[in-house]
Parts: sequence; C-alpha cells; structure tokens
Amino acid sequence: MTGLKASILREVRRLGSRKMYICAMVLVPVLCALFFVSLMQPGLPVKAPVAVVDLDHSTMSRKVTRTLNAIETIDVTRRLESYDKAVDAVRRGDIYGFFVIPANFESDALGGRTPTMEYYSNMTYFVPGTLTFKGFKTVAVTTAGGLVTATLVSAGADPAMVGSLIQPMTVQEHPLGNPWLSYSIYLCPSFIYGVLALMIFLTTAFAITMEIKDGTSPQWLATAHGRISVALVGKLLPHTLVFSIVGLGIISLLWGYCHFPVAGSLWWFALAVVLFVMACQAFALFIVSILPNPRLSFSILALTGILSFSLTGFSFPVQSMYGALAIFSYIIPVRYLFLIYVSDVLNGWPIYFVRLYYVALILFVPIGCTMVWKLKKACLKPVYVE
Repeated sequence: MTGLKASILREVRRLGSRKMYICAMVLVPVLCALFFVSLMQPGLPVKAPVAVVDLDHSTMSRKVTRTLNAIETIDVTRRLESYDKAVDAVRRGDIYGFFVIPANFESDALGGRTPTMEYYSNMTYFVPGTLTFKGFKTVAVTTAGGLVTATLVSAGADPAMVGSLIQPMTVQEHPLGNPWLSYSIYLCPSFIYGVLALMIFLTTAFAITMEIKDGTSPQWLATAHGRISVALVGKLLPHTLVFSIVGLGIISLLWGYCHFPVAGSLWWFALAVVLFVMACQAFALFIVSILPNPRLSFSILALTGILSFSLTGFSFPVQSMYGALAIFSYIIPVRYLFLIYVSDVLNGWPIYFVRLYYVALILFVPIGCTMVWKLKKACLKPVYVE
C-alpha cells in the first residue's frame, strides 16, 4: 500500500506538471461534446437546396414544383432552364440535386402517353444526397399515382376502386427507440465517446512511454517497490478517475441538459462508461507493452481510434462488412459501449440481454495485462529509439 500511495502521488504531480494532460483528458472531450451537440441540435437536416428544370411551363408542371417545395427535406432554391445549367450548379456545390419536368408534360399526361420525369441527386454528400433522393422519389411516385388515377377516372372507373388499385395496402411506420428520426440522438453519443476513447488511448500511451523516453522508468518502478502491477495501478488510477468524471459529465450533458430520450436505465449506462474507460486503458496498455516506443504505440493507437468510427458500426453495420474487417470491430472497446447504448438506453432492453457486452468490457482488463512482463523489462533498461 505504501508503494501504491507513492505511485499515485507521483502520477498526480506529473499530471499537474504538464498542461497537455488537462487539454487531452478534459478540454478535448468536453469541447468535442459541445461541438457535436451544437452541430446536431436541429436533429434532422432539413431543406437541402435543389433546383427544378421545368421544360413544360404548364399548370401541371407548376403544381409539381409547388409539391416539391412543400417537402420538408428539400428547398427549391432555383428554377433553371436546361439540364446543363443544373449539372453546372451541382458541380459548383450550389445545389444537391435537381428535378427535370420534360417538355409537353401536361399534354402527354392528359393524352395518356406516359411522360417520363427524371431526378438527379449528388450522392457525394451522403446525407443531403439521400434526403433529396427521398424527396424527389416521393413527389415522382405521388405524381405518377395522380396521373394514373386521373386517367382511370376519366375512362369511367369508380374513384374508390381506383384508389384501392393504386395503393392496395397502407403502410404505417413506427420507428423504435428514435421516433423523431433525430440524427443527434443516434450520432452524438457515438461520436463523443469515440473521441473520448481516442483520448484515453493516446494519454495512456503517452503517460507510460514518456517514462521510458525520459529515462525515469526505473525510478517509477522503484517507487512501487519494483512491482510493475502496483506501478501501473498507481499511474493509471488518477487517469481512470478523471476520464470517468468526464464520461459521466457527458451523460449529464446529453440526458440532463439536452434531454435525450431514455428507455432503459442511465445508472447501468454510467457503469458501462466507467468500464469503458478501464477497457480503453487496458487496450492501450496491451499495445504499449508490446511496443514500448512512443512513435509506434501512438501510431497504432491513433489509427485504431480513428478507424473505430467506421469499424464499430456507427455508420455502417458490422454484419455487412467483409469478414476480414468485421473481426476488428470486436476488439475495440467502444463497440461494446455503442451496443449497450443502443440496446439499453434507446431500446430499453433488460440488463439480462446486454450482460455479455458488460462482460466483454470487463475482459479487456485482464487481457490487457498479459504482456506487462515485457513492459517491465523495457522499464528496467529504458532505451529510446527515434
């Protein structure tokens, strides 16, 4: 206990001696949290600018334009006269897509000659491109259904029967967990805790490898009476406390101040955050134990932290990834916090059904300590190689 207390006090003094620690452990996660919350405050991006190329200029084409402008997700900001001008506007980034109403649209529609409507979306920007595509498709389908209805009714068909033929089945949508379809509710916790994981990786690697680089690792071990386990606990425990407070503060920001929905228990999620902090430290410890070199360990951990935004299922489902890539998602701690958030907080599953995710976070700690013997050898004879 004397060695543990001395190690903790030594690390607390080191934390206070470098402003970098305060920046990486507190300022960066907090500022990122505020940034994402303010950026995603509207919840769902609306009114993506688009254009209409009206080659008909008829009463029916103007009605289609008004219908387009009434769609919540798009905003008709331009009315252009040709396809080429619309393509140039897309290339300049002025609009995210355009809707083409062909010439003789009204006469062909009333004459039963099935005119063709075209729409183009710029999918280089995934979110606005998807929103414009959805809005264009809704108007196109609605207009086509209206034309068919008008044609059949003019031919003498019963309007009630025509309605059942055009839409034989009514679809009701009930989104679970996030009925508002808010991007903020889904993405903010994922990205914010992803940034926190990245900071934990880098700070843990920095705290350990700097001892080797500066040649103070023998003194560090001597403070713990030569026991690497005591030295590591004494060094990482203050980090665990600070990162846990920051992680719990993010919970207060998202669910206390921003009033994100809660279907499960925030107490269980708070426990998951603390385990998540320890799991990230253990992951970084494992990498540092294998490669006790600042440059190499920083590179691997930084790459892992950045790739975790893609490999853990935030933006693309793991089940649809290639097997060689999907396997990496199961060795990154933030993946299990993400699953706990979706399952417990959003969907309200009982803790019994998410227990394995908690077990996975706990298992990171003993697995991360399996190579500390190699780290001890590097600390006893510190050699720094550029």
